[in-house]
Amino acid sequence: MKILITGATGLVGKELIALLLENGNEIHYLTTSQSKIESKPHFQGFYWNPDQSIIDENCLMGVDAIIHLAGATVSKRWTPNYKQEIIESRTLSSNLLYTCLKNHPNQVKQVISASAIGIYPDSLTAVYTEENKSVDDRFLGQVVVKWEESIDVFSRLNLKVCKLRIGLVLSNKWGALCEMIKPIKLGIGSPFGSGKQVQSWIHIHDLAAMFYFALQNQWEGTFNAVAPNPVTNTELTKAIAKTLGKPVFMPNVPKFAMKLILGEMHQLLFSSQNVSLCQS
Repeated sequence: MKILITGATGLVGKELIALLLENGNEIHYLTTSQSKIESKPHFQGFYWNPDQSIIDENCLMGVDAIIHLAGATVSKRWTPNYKQEIIESRTLSSNLLYTCLKNHPNQVKQVISASAIGIYPDSLTAVYTEENKSVDDRFLGQVVVKWEESIDVFSRLNLKVCKLRIGLVLSNKWGALCEMIKPIKLGIGSPFGSGKQVQSWIHIHDLAAMFYFALQNQWEGTFNAVAPNPVTNTELTKAIAKTLGKPVFMPNVPKFAMKLILGEMHQLLFSSQNVSLCQS
């Protein structure tokens, strides 16, 4: 198959591209940086700028499916301007892809998009499946709602639309796990708040495999991309420490302290979402 990928240089994008190429697929990818455009056998880059509604329409030539991963990281202080960027990086890019497909009908059959379990409300007791309609009323919940709405419109083009609501992605290359490891390596790691908040996670290899499986099997609908065994923040902290051979003896990090340091972004560390494995 020939697949067009956005967000190709991110953690998930790199892992997914390696898996797709390994299995004989051909990749087109979109980048906002001219210097990152490559042209190799089975791997071709194209320029786009969603902020300015610019896209090289040749990116769609011969493409069977689109995997849409683009979006500004949420792991950066949420100033009012950056919150707008988080939203627009997802919605404007989706809108540009939709317009391009609408104006140039071709053989694309499916759109698979990243989404996030941040749509689910913070709860220490609830267990969320894809059928749950509750939405967190804080910033991340609203981001995911707008994000998914911008993806759902692709169904108007008679395409199969698949959304993977991704949990905490664990990778030893970079990302959340690497940041969690740093204080634990120094012997000062400890859980956040009560430590009881549930963290639904997925390993980067499994997430890439899930995107590929969704592609191969023409998945349509919304799926939770998480491992079947969510853990509390305390359990995760202790598991990392045990693997590293480090003790966990420091007091739990109080919520008010992280709120002072991170502002509204502290929600990433203290929100609890017990999310079920996908329905397939």
